[in-house]
Amino acid sequence: MAETLLADAVEQARSALAQSRIYVLRQLQVFPEGDAIVLQGDVDSFYHKQLAQELVRMAVVRTEVINDISVVYRSDLEDDSFPRHEWT
Repeated sequence: MAETLLADAVEQARSALAQSRIYVLRQLQVFPEGDAIVLQGDVDSFYHKQLAQELVRMAVVRTEVINDISVVYRSDLEDDSFPRHEWT
């Protein structure tokens, strides 16, 4: 029974992200881990990381959400002389 509830929570989380107007949120992965669901993928701002978490938390009540999303700042230039910064 608990596995069914967790599977439903994963589907609800995926659906919430898939309906987002923000494209990068639709690209995130959601999967079960223990009694929680995990969000993974890359976004380009902490705002998007937090937004994804809150969208999922509103969609899945009574389920722990683990936010394992990485914030990756991409340079507009493809020049290697600029360092690429990654924050997790």
